[in-house]
Amino acid sequence: MVQKPPTILTENEPLRKAPIVSIGIIDWLRKNLFSTWYNTIFTILGIYILYLAIPPFFQWAILDAVWSGEDRTVCEWYDENKVKYRAGACWLLIKVYFNFFTYGFYPDELQWRVNLSFIILAVATALMFIPNIKKKHYIGMFLFFIYPFIAFFLLSGNDTLGLDHVSTHKWGGLFLTFLLGSIGIVFALPLGIILALGRRSKLPVVRILSVIFIEFWRGIPLITVLFFAAVMFPLFVPQGVEIDNLLRCIVGLTLFGGAYMAEVVRGGLQALPKGQYEAAQAVGLGYWRMMGMVIMPQALRIVIPGIVNTFIGLFKDTTLVFIISLMDLLLTIFTSNTNPDWMGFPFEGYIFAASVYFIICFSLSRYSLRVENKLMVSKQH
Repeated sequence: MVQKPPTILTENEPLRKAPIVSIGIIDWLRKNLFSTWYNTIFTILGIYILYLAIPPFFQWAILDAVWSGEDRTVCEWYDENKVKYRAGACWLLIKVYFNFFTYGFYPDELQWRVNLSFIILAVATALMFIPNIKKKHYIGMFLFFIYPFIAFFLLSGNDTLGLDHVSTHKWGGLFLTFLLGSIGIVFALPLGIILALGRRSKLPVVRILSVIFIEFWRGIPLITVLFFAAVMFPLFVPQGVEIDNLLRCIVGLTLFGGAYMAEVVRGGLQALPKGQYEAAQAVGLGYWRMMGMVIMPQALRIVIPGIVNTFIGLFKDTTLVFIISLMDLLLTIFTSNTNPDWMGFPFEGYIFAASVYFIICFSLSRYSLRVENKLMVSKQH
């Protein structure tokens, strides 16, 4: 077979233009929004829906909204014919109930303890992300082994320390939501790692027990887990033994989240080539050192999106605790709507809750993307 000789550019032939790296806004619209006739129809339909939805909502939420006042009379009024008129969004409701939305029934004079516990957590967490600080493992040990006891004594109280006791039944609002979500997230990840390793174990007993545990907790809805923890579990404990309702809820959330996290971590372990295991064994590493130093760091880096997705789902699932009478953020908003003085303003509170959940979940998502990009850059170098 005769091969075609390669094309050689001569001096008389014009040079080719460089490829277009960037395009203008018109070209971008034509390529992404109006590339085909059906794409054009969907684009126009979407613009029309936004035109119908955004201006009225902006008018209601911003332009006609009430931001200050004393009571609901500034948000609605009656004329001489007793016809009721209502302004836009009554954000005064958030101002009046903000303390209740944040702390629930936690005593007003003791709310400084909640603030102090979260300030300690925020400062310690911020120090973990400062690049120039050395020996961050000490900060991590403080957060995992010392801070939980400090937070417990601050929030619950201790007679020896001179802190008045506050029952967990009074804990509520955004404070309780954040507490449940953060504890569930912190303990679900190590539990998921242990279960993932157990499911891939060569020991039949360990593997079978791990599979049974994971499939059991993945096979029942979270609302059933919470109901069992709050209502059914006390029936099986000896008489006189009482376990706090909040603690039972935290254990249920952790076990439920750990089962889902185990499958995410197992996916990362299966994605690694077999050569990584063989190379670690070739240099004489034992099983636990191989997993801790070679395998698990690579596996967790692969499944960062899945881990954060599980974190976000677990955090939003904390809204189900209202069925066991825990006063989370959504239940405080629902309770405020039952107050006769503020009935008729249901949307403002739920929009506030949706904004809080969105900010927290979006922040987790953006931070995970930043970590993922940083790890990919370090891997290339």
